[in-house]
Amino acid sequence: MNPLDLTPDQFRHLSERVIEIAASYLQGLDSRSILPSADGAELERLYRTPLPESGLPEEAIRGLADVALHSRAQNGRFFGYVLGSGEPAAAVADLLCSILNQNVTAWRSAPAAVTLERTVVDWLAQAIACPNSRGILTGGGSSANLMALAMARESIAPANERGIRAGTPIAVYASAEVHMSIPKAVALLGIGRENLRLIPVDDSFRMIPAKLEEQLQGDKQLGITPVAVVATAGTVSTGAIDPLPQISRISAKYGAWLHVDGAYGALGSIAAPEKFRGLDLADSISLDPHKWLYQPIDCGCLLYREPTAAHRAFAHTGDYVRALSTDPIEGQAFFEESLELSRRFRALKLWFSLRYHGFAAIRKSIEKDLSHARRLADSIAKEPTLELLAPVELSAVCFRYVGKRDLPEAKLNPLNLDILKRVVARGRVYLSNATLCSKFCLRACIVNHRTTDADIDAIPAEVLSAAEEALRAAGTPPR
Repeated sequence: MNPLDLTPDQFRHLSERVIEIAASYLQGLDSRSILPSADGAELERLYRTPLPESGLPEEAIRGLADVALHSRAQNGRFFGYVLGSGEPAAAVADLLCSILNQNVTAWRSAPAAVTLERTVVDWLAQAIACPNSRGILTGGGSSANLMALAMARESIAPANERGIRAGTPIAVYASAEVHMSIPKAVALLGIGRENLRLIPVDDSFRMIPAKLEEQLQGDKQLGITPVAVVATAGTVSTGAIDPLPQISRISAKYGAWLHVDGAYGALGSIAAPEKFRGLDLADSISLDPHKWLYQPIDCGCLLYREPTAAHRAFAHTGDYVRALSTDPIEGQAFFEESLELSRRFRALKLWFSLRYHGFAAIRKSIEKDLSHARRLADSIAKEPTLELLAPVELSAVCFRYVGKRDLPEAKLNPLNLDILKRVVARGRVYLSNATLCSKFCLRACIVNHRTTDADIDAIPAEVLSAAEEALRAAGTPPR
């Protein structure tokens, strides 16, 4: 027997011990501090150990419990970033995914996995009312956005064979609130960040269509070809949704590919479809089941309307992986429509999660997140020392402490930064931050199936208590 192998009984015993660690973690999740107590130096001491020459099975198993202990706890009071809560049924399926170890390159290498991926991608397209789209699962929104812009560039200004030709100026257009993955993608694709046009936003942080058209018209007069317009369905800071119908009409008028970055928000259309009119007009859409379908990382998705665009951008096959069948099912080759060759069986956990819980349960959980955001916004509006800094469109709530509104504006940014650090260090509530119109915000983003009304109600109390601490530390009486 190979020393790396385990007998079925050994595997069963090992799995039971690991499952017990996971179950204990879940059982104590609500009472845990979100922020681990160990600092960087302690974690280095614990884990930066020499490479073991001989196996240490018992020590390794005990180490898993330590890893759980020192990991950030995503209980119902975790509101940082746009990070889903990793629902446990999907996590169980992810264990089987690793055991099966399918490389989802093509149907011939992973027939069941490819079939399931096509199934869940169809489900996602139907769920957001884009039934004519097809697509592929990705590692996340950043890779989906990169692939979408690669498809746009190759459709509008082909460069795969000869590169971007000198003297052929091109540009990409997005709002000033665009996610950082778009400037990265523009740079990686050789378009250049200087050719990313950032369009002003309105008071609700949505792209202004008239400003977009003004920029496109000006560039057209200069001989600049628009490759893509990137609209956002759920900006990362505030959850703003760009006016998609108007942007679609303008994009079509100037011959630009329309990509919608819906990594955060698009799946919110499951519960609030009225907010996402025009989503079906996009040429491509990114969305992240590991955000608002609560899947364990990683599980992103890219949808697109025209399959030939994906092949045009990504098809380049070595003989050792070429498709051996022309059958429309068995000849499926994901590597011809993706950046990736080696690909995890991402569909398994999503397929299992949706079947295990049912789509109605997922919808209800998203509705609850939206309701919780409104509840928090209402609480902030009623508290005179707190100030909302953006409309609550989805589930992101941006606000700050202002005291009795007699503090100089110049002091509010550093004060709120101090408040955020103190809130996070306390470990009861985890918030992140944003900067809107040069104002530093405390930001709660609720994409968490574990969150309760009590968890939401804890946020203002924690912020006000941390504000008192910060003011005392600064020698200022609490306001």
